[in-house]
Amino acid sequence: MDQPPKQIENIGTEIAFLWPDGRESYLPHEFLREKSPSAENQGEVDILGQRHGGDGPRVFPGVKIVDWEKVGNYAICFHFSDGHSTGIYSWGYLRKIDSERQAGSQQQQ
Repeated sequence: MDQPPKQIENIGTEIAFLWPDGRESYLPHEFLREKSPSAENQGEVDILGQRHGGDGPRVFPGVKIVDWEKVGNYAICFHFSDGHSTGIYSWGYLRKIDSERQAGSQQQQ
């Protein structure tokens, strides 16, 4: 299980995480909303393989994080200005999407 961050701060339009290994992550509010792991956002597959949901907007310009709460010792739930608050972001998931974002940024350069 991934360890929780030592510190979480809201800095402007980004959430900053300081991880136990010293790594820092800066994830924009809009990016976190786009990557919400909720069934509403990602959709879910039933037993027959049919996908339900996840067909709504993919970008959320101007959305802000207005609050958050830790979920046990393994995740965090963000509350967004558009009312969305059902995604549970595990610490491992946050590190994964941060790495993917950084890799994507490097490929564009």
